[in-house]
Amino acid sequence: MPSLSEADRQSLLELARRAIAEAVSPQKPAGRIPHSGVFAEKRGVFVTLQARGRLRGCIGVVEAFELLGESIARCAASAAFEDPRFSPVSPEELRELQIELSLLSPPEPILPENIEIGKHGLLISQAAKRGLLLPQVAVQHKFSREQFLEETCRKAGLAAHAWQEPETQILGFTCEVFSESATIGDQPLFEG
Repeated sequence: MPSLSEADRQSLLELARRAIAEAVSPQKPAGRIPHSGVFAEKRGVFVTLQARGRLRGCIGVVEAFELLGESIARCAASAAFEDPRFSPVSPEELRELQIELSLLSPPEPILPENIEIGKHGLLISQAAKRGLLLPQVAVQHKFSREQFLEETCRKAGLAAHAWQEPETQILGFTCEVFSESATIGDQPLFEG
């Protein structure tokens, strides 16, 4: 997929910030979500929030069942309020939040030996269990290919070596990653 323009990136980030602000202040009227241009694309997306250099929430969708604008607004609000690992974002925290968006390519089967650290994210599933790690997680934690596979299995609630079992499906994807502070291309800053 072609890379987004800087203007499109800024528009998507502004939408994510507005969705979080509206969720924090429910008395504020909800803004309209555009349904044209980049907002009308159908792509998987993850919204990652950081505050003071620490992960504050991360929620996303792999399969694009709705328009990108709708997905970003919903995932941004969910990352701020529904990530079970964190307490809800308070109005006082809004100013210190940094928003990062990861737009996903469609996941496709990938052989373990073809996984490139920093390029590929992983989605591993077996029966009803599935786990996903964005490409930036492997870079941040300096994972080897095998460690990345093992950690994605753990995220799915599977044994670390489940990726070697024939019934396990391994899918890879790439991301276009950008944040409010800087455009970082495919070189991410933090965990999703």
